[in-house]
Amino acid sequence: MENKERELVTVTTGQEGRFRWAAVSAMLLAIGAILRLVSPSIAGISPNWIIAMYCLAIVLFRLPASRAMGIGLVAGALCLATSKSVFPYGNLISEPIGALVCALVVGLPFSMKLGRLDLRPAIGALCGTLASGLTFTTLAKLLLGLPLKVYLYGMLPVVVTMTIANTVVAQALFYPVTALLGGFVAKHKADDRVNK
Repeated sequence: MENKERELVTVTTGQEGRFRWAAVSAMLLAIGAILRLVSPSIAGISPNWIIAMYCLAIVLFRLPASRAMGIGLVAGALCLATSKSVFPYGNLISEPIGALVCALVVGLPFSMKLGRLDLRPAIGALCGTLASGLTFTTLAKLLLGLPLKVYLYGMLPVVVTMTIANTVVAQALFYPVTALLGGFVAKHKADDRVNK
């Protein structure tokens, strides 16, 4: 009996790296959820790390609206699970809206640079967090019948503070995350150009 050596066969699907954005986004959302659970609050407010992370993913990969809303829906589910709010289900609406706004702003066809500094992460996080926060608080006010004073003087200042915190966090993390994942991001952009 002859002992035949088997030949190694490689099958390619043509999908290599096609969903790299999803893997990186999932990792960033998981990090955001963990940070949200363990971060102490200062004067009752802590950054919403999940929003900062999905904005960062959208900025890194320049995701279209449909993918951004998918990330927003997953982020909403994570926020629902980690929320300390009396109205946690509002996250399922507010996070897809925040992600959509971030994607639309990031996708604008003009430069958002100040010298060599790319401000797209800060601007995307600012707009995304503001849209998410305003949607959430407005839904809470309407559905829970909260007084206008609570909305104006209790909830809106929290949205503004959270927006500032997330803007700083997203901008501060952009360059380290880009350096860490630079190969993934560059490969994704190259794959996207080939697949279009």
